[in-house]
Amino acid sequence: MADPSTYRPAPGSIPTSPGVYRFRDDQGRVVYVGKAKNLRSRLTSYFQELANLHPRTQTMVMTAASVEWTVVGTEVEALQLEYSWIKEYDPRFNVKYRDDKSYPWLAVTLNEEYPRVMVGRGAKRKGVRYFGPYSHAWAIRETVDLLLRVFPMRSCSNGVFKRSAQIGRPCLLGYIGKCSAPCVDRVSAEEHRAIVDDFCDFMAGQTSAFVRRLEKQMYAASAETDFERAARLRDDLGALRRALEKQAVVLGDGTDADVIAFSEDPLEVAVQIFVVRGGRVRGQRGWVADKVDDADTAGLVEGFLLQFYADEAADAIPREVLVPTLPDDHASLEEWLSGLRGSRVSIRVPQRGDKKSLQETVARNALQALGLHKTKRASDLTTRNRAIEEIQLALDLPGAPLRIECFDISNLQGTEVVGSMVVFEDGLARKGEYRRFLIRGVEGQNDVASMHEVITRRFRRMLDERAESPDLDGLAGSPGDGHAVAGPALDGPGAGPALIDPETGRPRKFAYVPGLVVVDGGPPQVAAAQRALDELGIDDVPVCGLAKRLEEVWLPDREDPVILARTSEGLYLLQRVRDEAHRFAITHHRSRRSKSMVESLLDDVPGLGEVRRKSLLRQFGSLKKLRAATVEEVAAVPGIGPRTAEAIAKAVSDQGAQTDQAGRPRTVSVNTATGEIEET
Repeated sequence: MADPSTYRPAPGSIPTSPGVYRFRDDQGRVVYVGKAKNLRSRLTSYFQELANLHPRTQTMVMTAASVEWTVVGTEVEALQLEYSWIKEYDPRFNVKYRDDKSYPWLAVTLNEEYPRVMVGRGAKRKGVRYFGPYSHAWAIRETVDLLLRVFPMRSCSNGVFKRSAQIGRPCLLGYIGKCSAPCVDRVSAEEHRAIVDDFCDFMAGQTSAFVRRLEKQMYAASAETDFERAARLRDDLGALRRALEKQAVVLGDGTDADVIAFSEDPLEVAVQIFVVRGGRVRGQRGWVADKVDDADTAGLVEGFLLQFYADEAADAIPREVLVPTLPDDHASLEEWLSGLRGSRVSIRVPQRGDKKSLQETVARNALQALGLHKTKRASDLTTRNRAIEEIQLALDLPGAPLRIECFDISNLQGTEVVGSMVVFEDGLARKGEYRRFLIRGVEGQNDVASMHEVITRRFRRMLDERAESPDLDGLAGSPGDGHAVAGPALDGPGAGPALIDPETGRPRKFAYVPGLVVVDGGPPQVAAAQRALDELGIDDVPVCGLAKRLEEVWLPDREDPVILARTSEGLYLLQRVRDEAHRFAITHHRSRRSKSMVESLLDDVPGLGEVRRKSLLRQFGSLKKLRAATVEEVAAVPGIGPRTAEAIAKAVSDQGAQTDQAGRPRTVSVNTATGEIEET
């Protein structure tokens, strides 16, 4: 690793003009490319105290060994040069978007004498016009099959075309009217090209003209008593309408737009784009990328637009690009895109109406794509093994942490404090061993004390169970040795008698010793967990904490955190474990809060004691369900009469004025485990 001060440019040597810069490592390889309106201001920010830099930026400047720059005349030129360098050098610290799957295109080979329509994947080729991409190849083929009735263009391969020309007989499509058979000269090259042009215009969104033309021809044929031709045109109209029905109208004004949305976490980002032409969704595409720099959402939008549109044809760039956040330099991006398209292009954030609703749909698709990507990544055995090995090496553990337990605390301003414990074995969640804790021995909002109580209770139970069954030491393995009994042995046919509770016949809850304990938080939470273990005399269970803001791994009695690479599978596994613990704690906390809300709401209802309140809770379970119930349904609960039911309904309706449309009270809270502000 290089010291950035060794290659820092001399003061005053950096120009204040716009330009593009690149960092190189000691081997001369470009590791990062960026652009700036003011090169001096931007580059100076990289050479401040390392402690003030984002960890990812720290890694980049310490990997680099030199920096160089090129001055350009305008910010648009800077955009173009930045993309050229990124494409040429493929720098490791720039975000690179990769398809989360292979999307099919509908392609028309305009570069051939007799163009053909086909479904293809992969990179685009010159002289071929593309439509899409689409989600499913079968959907494209269905649409093309319908449209070939109206636009009988060639769809066969070159081999079939040449063979038909040699034998002087068309293929089956030529006999059933779905090909004009240029192979046997039924139509000339010019006539076939006209059919192809009409097909391309229709696919590009110019649909109403063809529908009106066919209707006019159908009525004319009927007036001339040419009923066979009129029936054929009628069937063609039906085929067109069925093809149009497959592409629902999403924007009533018929706008041409690309709708883009992102879903991101501290390590990865997923982006989805819906291609809308003529108000209809013509295609969908998605990418997933590792976040290797500290760019915010605006920076991610700028980088994506630059990479996506740089190689696009002019007719593939729409008039509007709808994004979740405007890039900082969106005016230059608009100018650059307008130059590529040859006419005005606007970049906007939709605020209301159909466009806002569509972007929310695209955002849900991005969220699902990121979740699917994570699921695939987590299910790969080789990847999981590498993640466990990376954690062992980074934290200097005596053995591989085959069993990882993670703990989190959740509360609302010191009330309804709960803790969660989630378990991952061999990199996979063991949901049957998740545990919840109600924190009773801590006053107020004190996450550190709550963490101490949860860790103490969990490991005291372990010690108690091991004291009751000494054979557990031999079956479960010594704490922290990385050889804990795998999960299936606990509840499968081969479970040892010491692991089974003799009274209930079920597996013991806390019998296993984890190879690693992870707490959600920084040094205070880690210190509290370690203190709890020390007080119990347990000195061979390793502890670490994962701080959410910078994804730093903290160890007890260490002043500095362990920084894992952003692309590390070990960090990805720790993050997944921590996020699962947070989700589990939040779910439990909200459940508790909902029940306590019902109880507090019913305290002032006359004649409603504790027994009746519990009956209501058992019957309805939540305030939302109780509010939706009728007076008769409430009165049907044992012990609740009509008068009491009316009082309950009045109390619930009065409280409903203070809730949102989903039946939740409009309060703003701070989750103390993450520092996040939540409206609840």
